[in-house]
Amino acid sequence: MVLESLITPFKAEQKPGKLFLLGVIFCSVGIFLSLWIFKSQASLVMVFLTSMAALPLVFNTVIMEEEKDLAGMEEKWLLKEHGKALKAFVYLFLGSTVAFAFWYVFLSSNTINILFQTQTATINAINGRITANMSFNANMSFFSKIFLNNIKVLIFCILFSFVYGAGAIFILIWNASVIGAAIGNFMRSELAKAAHLIGFDRIAHYLQVVGIGLLKYSIHGIPEILAYFIGGLAGGIIGIAIIKHDFGTTKFEHILLDSADLLLLGFGVLFIAALLEVFVTPAIFG
Repeated sequence: MVLESLITPFKAEQKPGKLFLLGVIFCSVGIFLSLWIFKSQASLVMVFLTSMAALPLVFNTVIMEEEKDLAGMEEKWLLKEHGKALKAFVYLFLGSTVAFAFWYVFLSSNTINILFQTQTATINAINGRITANMSFNANMSFFSKIFLNNIKVLIFCILFSFVYGAGAIFILIWNASVIGAAIGNFMRSELAKAAHLIGFDRIAHYLQVVGIGLLKYSIHGIPEILAYFIGGLAGGIIGIAIIKHDFGTTKFEHILLDSADLLLLGFGVLFIAALLEVFVTPAIFG
């Protein structure tokens, strides 16, 4: 009750930057509670606890977006209104990702091995499929795999939101934990190399590592997560409309049209994110 009352959906859309801090708080509380109570299963429990803290806010925001559909706005203005909610969700995701990365860097090695056990296994499985300096045909094949896998995640987000109201938040927080672990691992490794530096050189290297670590995964990660939020919002809006008995009415047809536009937008953003992941990010960071 305490965490979910920190901000209302209306205030979240008006000042989405506050959700970055909220994501940090939700994530940090989830991490420490999971280590304290469910230490052996902390890698998944922290994702569940973080999602549970964010769920009321996300669910109430989706309800508010569904009510906008019933207000009879033109589709252009409606998408603009949905953009406010999506921006707030992205800030929440970024706050959670930064918090996961922060604690990955500053907690002890033994704690990290327990806390990010499942996330590390996922990262190793992904990295095992990537090879450097691939040919164009190999890149296109890898792009197809990435895009199809991302579509599968998008469909899960739609279904989870449709069935559970705002259930997609669990998938998105899970992704935040995996990306945060990847960023944290990169930063931890690079900072270890700079342990011999002193003074300004050490500070400069630290700032450089933090910047590169965040940028490396943000180039394709932000549009990818945005697409998932778009899909989750579309599924949630349809689900809430059915619960409120709008099914079969003219208003429901308007809701379906709006959700279809959101889904098309989500697939388009996901396609761009896959292009960035396969062709842009490796070109910049090698």
